[in-house]
Amino acid sequence: MGTQYWGAGRIGTHQSIAYTGTAGTVANTVTSGVQKVRVCATSACYIAIGVSPTATTSGIYMPADSVEYFTIGPGEKVSAVQSSAGGTLHVTEVS
Repeated sequence: MGTQYWGAGRIGTHQSIAYTGTAGTVANTVTSGVQKVRVCATSACYIAIGVSPTATTSGIYMPADSVEYFTIGPGEKVSAVQSSAGGTLHVTEVS
């Protein structure tokens, strides 16, 4: 079984990126040693996490203004694409 995260941890680097019908991907990979990120989006969207992610409507659905924590690996980024309206993806490192 993988690592489970409950509650918050130490807040680290924050990145944000706009998305529309075209995916937006944060510019930087996570800091070395970071294994989880807090993700929030201002409108309903789909996300993808990976080394070179491009979110599509087949990705993980996130409702507007909800917060989720995801495990992330070295060299990975987060990407989002709109469900029906553009918005801003917020990704914060948590350790």
